[in-house]
Amino acid sequence: MTEYIVTGGTGFLGRNVVPRLLERDETAIVHVLVRRASVAKLSELARGWHGGDRVRPLIGDLSEPGLGLEPAGELPPAAHIVHLGAVYDLTAGPEQSETNVEGTRAVVELAKRTGALLHHISSIAVAGDYAGQFEETDFDLGQGFPTDYHRTKFEAERVVRDASGIERRIYRPAVVVGDSVTGEINKIDGPYYFFPLIAALAKLPSMLPVVIPDVGHTNIVPVDYVAAALVELMHRAGRDGDTFHLVNPRPQPISEVYGGLAAAAGAPQLFAGLPAGFLQPLLDAPANPQIAVGRSMLLRRLGLPPALADSAAMRANFDSRRTERALNHTGIAVPSFGSYAKNLWRYWARELDPNRARHDHPAGRLVDRNVVITGASSGIGRAAAIAVARKGARVMLIARRGEELEELVDEIRRDGGRAYAYPCDITESESVEQVVKEIIDEHGHVDMLVNNAGRSIRRSIYRSTDRLHDFERTMAVNYFGAVRLTLALLPHMRERRFGHIVNVSSAGVQMSTPRFGAYLASKAALEKFGEVTAAETLTDGITFTTVRLPLVNTDMVRLTGERNVVPIASPEWAAATIVRALVERPSRIDVPLGTATEYFALIAPRLKDVILHQYYLAFPDTPASRGERDADAPSTTRLRLPRVPLPPTPRRVAVGALRRAGRWVPGTHW
Repeated sequence: MTEYIVTGGTGFLGRNVVPRLLERDETAIVHVLVRRASVAKLSELARGWHGGDRVRPLIGDLSEPGLGLEPAGELPPAAHIVHLGAVYDLTAGPEQSETNVEGTRAVVELAKRTGALLHHISSIAVAGDYAGQFEETDFDLGQGFPTDYHRTKFEAERVVRDASGIERRIYRPAVVVGDSVTGEINKIDGPYYFFPLIAALAKLPSMLPVVIPDVGHTNIVPVDYVAAALVELMHRAGRDGDTFHLVNPRPQPISEVYGGLAAAAGAPQLFAGLPAGFLQPLLDAPANPQIAVGRSMLLRRLGLPPALADSAAMRANFDSRRTERALNHTGIAVPSFGSYAKNLWRYWARELDPNRARHDHPAGRLVDRNVVITGASSGIGRAAAIAVARKGARVMLIARRGEELEELVDEIRRDGGRAYAYPCDITESESVEQVVKEIIDEHGHVDMLVNNAGRSIRRSIYRSTDRLHDFERTMAVNYFGAVRLTLALLPHMRERRFGHIVNVSSAGVQMSTPRFGAYLASKAALEKFGEVTAAETLTDGITFTTVRLPLVNTDMVRLTGERNVVPIASPEWAAATIVRALVERPSRIDVPLGTATEYFALIAPRLKDVILHQYYLAFPDTPASRGERDADAPSTTRLRLPRVPLPPTPRRVAVGALRRAGRWVPGTHW
């Protein structure tokens, strides 16, 4: 039985090395140094490994003096110490990177206490900015170091080389990427910082030629090769004191790496390379304050850490003939980058792409989206919930009337859709906070929000002078309720780098319809809130659509009866417009009459006021607004929505043609 002590066993390389140690020897015991807080994480990993029951946690901390172990405490009788633990981050600062040095010093002392053979995992970063052939026997050749990471890896290896009283072997992996078969990796680092840029290029026509500077070469190896080679070399007899380069024997030009990833992503292929001097001003920027600011802004916009830009291309070539001879006849060799680039890309796109939430389902833009709809118990909200669910989305329905929500949920589910009821009063902060927490806990995320819940009132201003509460109640629902829910979801959407919010407004905002001062003011406030917020959240992938609907045949509108002199749309038509807003995501959807009125007001504002005043005089307040009972008022029974598609009529055909034409008018969507 062989016992091992492993540092960094829960890290990316560690979770590939430990299973191989367990598989190599069915009796092996592996003690993994972990913080107490990470024991559960180690146990979870071990459950997925063959022989994981032979993994033992060794409570300690690489950043603590003496690894956080008791100086006189009992240690496992380990034959090997595998020092994988380190800060693998080019962007880490000096204090964080010092863990590489001090942690290694403590591991060396542990090797002295146990008498175990120390396997130190270093890095080709020790070569720093050295230019030329770097042999496996080379170390200090007077090189400089572009980052703290490079410097501390060099200093850590020096600690091991200078240590007396221990047996050691040193391994220098190249730039380690994901598994060559599965593509799996657990963090964004190194070349992965360039993946979003390639994803952006993939949106361009594939025939478009791409020109990139010829900045040199790099050296990339997949983690499965590094882990397999490391475990094999650890157990080779007679190799104590040796250093092994776990690298690609042939340096890879940056253009070759781009070509492999571009082919996997469907991005345009490289057309030509510019001379290296093309980028020299950017490379010299740290020493040139005149262009340093511009360089920093450019790199930040591209999502590239400056440290990566300074060290992406290598000046050294790493000789690995000793390692190749040691691995001869084992079948362990570095695969060509092109043979596994597609696997790296697929895993990144599925699991690590920071913009992966923006990717639509191939079957439809709303398929599997989580859509929250307010005011869903009746009218437009109810129709929208049914329509959105039929597009494949999961709909989370919010309204105060829980019983009617449950009836709608049952109806949607009978139709094969997915719906969930969340009774909530959006005018109360505690209620909104609670329902947002429930939705996130139960469904993981929210993709889209439809702020549909609304309160309308038709009353002239002279009958409202002693009714400030009309304005307050209307704003409480139409504006503050929508804003409250939006604010509760924005941090979540920002974290996922995607979200779309539809604010249901009214064409009356454009027409300034008399007697709707309270209602239209609340909708205008919501519109402006959406426009301003959209300008601030654009780079986070959060977008807004304002849908200005005409009068829609709902309980709220039917109460005004014959005073509705303009055509009234059906709830199904309104729902289809909301679906379009979720699918196409324009900034605004108007109706032709509203747009025409808005343009007319720009040309003849005084005449517009005269016309609207005549409308005001012709259609007086309703009996209800005068405090009278209208015996002929229509019933307020909830509207049942027919499922039969509306037949085409000349008017609908004309409106459809106008809507399609309107898409060619900048800023106007009909």
